Amino acid sequence: MPAALMIQGTGSNVGKSMLVAGLCRAARRRGLGVAPFKPQNMSNNAAVTADGGEIGRAQALQALACGLAPVTDMNPVLLKPETDTGAQVIVQGRRLTSTRARDYARLKPRLLDHVLESYRRLRAAHDLVIVEGAGSPAEVNLRAGDIANMGFATAAEVPVILAGDIDRGGVIAQLVGTRAVMAPADAERVAGFVINKFRGDPSLFDDGYRTIEDCTGWPGFGVLPWFPDAWRLPAEDALDVAAPYREAGLHVVCLQLSRIANFDDLDPLAQEPGVRLTMLAPGRAVPGDADVVILPGSKSTRGDLAFLRAQGWDIDLAAHVRRGGQVLGICGGYQMLGQSIADPEGLEGAPGTDPGLGLLDVETVMRADKTLTEVSARHVPSGAGFRGYEIHIGRTDGPDRARPFARVAQAPEGAISEDGRIAGSYLHGMFRDDGFRAAWLSTFGAASGLFYDAGVEAALDALADHVEAHLDVTGLFAAAR
Repeated sequence: MPAALMIQGTGSNVGKSMLVAGLCRAARRRGLGVAPFKPQNMSNNAAVTADGGEIGRAQALQALACGLAPVTDMNPVLLKPETDTGAQVIVQGRRLTSTRARDYARLKPRLLDHVLESYRRLRAAHDLVIVEGAGSPAEVNLRAGDIANMGFATAAEVPVILAGDIDRGGVIAQLVGTRAVMAPADAERVAGFVINKFRGDPSLFDDGYRTIEDCTGWPGFGVLPWFPDAWRLPAEDALDVAAPYREAGLHVVCLQLSRIANFDDLDPLAQEPGVRLTMLAPGRAVPGDADVVILPGSKSTRGDLAFLRAQGWDIDLAAHVRRGGQVLGICGGYQMLGQSIADPEGLEGAPGTDPGLGLLDVETVMRADKTLTEVSARHVPSGAGFRGYEIHIGRTDGPDRARPFARVAQAPEGAISEDGRIAGSYLHGMFRDDGFRAAWLSTFGAASGLFYDAGVEAALDALADHVEAHLDVTGLFAAAR
């Protein structure tokens, strides 16, 4: 009989995604056919799936932990924030609509059927489905119509493990407080708890652990210490892109846009021993010693272009280019480098046209049809082949397209300026390819010293070892039903 278990958290960023990935790899190593599932995710860091849709990048990593290709059923509802109060709604891999936060509640009853449909397909095809919640079940003001936490768990009859984050402090209050505000029926669905991100001697928390058990009536399944290799896995949040401090090396600066998307493009560069990566926070000037500046993807290109200008980064970029520095724009960043960005249908905000940065002689027009595809490409300057993916709206054309960044099935892709120092491409994921990354770094006189995908696999195995060593994994899987 196929089984399922749901990991919910006492709040956002308590480590649910990492915990699910570790349990997925542990289940796979025990010979179980396992799949990840997240009913609703909110992220601009998306992955293109084998069935031609998009899901949250965290679920793609969890699929890798399971030894599976990611499919849209693993994350049937994906919310991609476009403004502070609105988001694009992706349902089973495809854009349904854009909506304001206050209007989303009216959509959720329609979405539950899609969520359950995807979940049931996964459950029928696997021995075990490990489900990840979103936010916290303590947000009881959102319980009516909920599809992300207890609303889903109740509709699908899935037992819940509640994870608390001791690193942020107050973990006893997190768990006991969550129990106090939950409806009795929801509290009964909780099969136990785990403590995550512990630093130091776990025995010092023995009394606290027993206090949680006594006050909640829930059994504990263990205390999980901080996982030191977490930075080697693709980041779910732009603030989590971890680059070890280095005083020397090729200096790559990435502008941290307000709606930055698919920022895991930067993870392989962060781990290169010969690269010094700076994720440049708003309000900081582009360093004068930058060798290359990357304009990353964005969920709101025109909005982030205005944000870029508000930081004075347009002036910094012009000075960087005058000094002989290079610039690479990826997806939305590529669009910003051109002469203009037109959005006649108002797909990412109010209809209109904005001038671009003028560093590439191309123009972009936003169109409703969205490109979602995995590709095999060849980098034109170096001849290096690589795998990547496209996930964007908009079409870009102009004279600099005569010098393409890459070729996809012999068709030109992207653009390079006449002097070769400004480049733009719609292709995400290029730096994951060891051969391409080595070729690209060599153009700056830097060498590659990293096997990225092998490192991710090793980190997932280490995560599974970590989970097995510190949690009652057998008990957790026994709780699944």
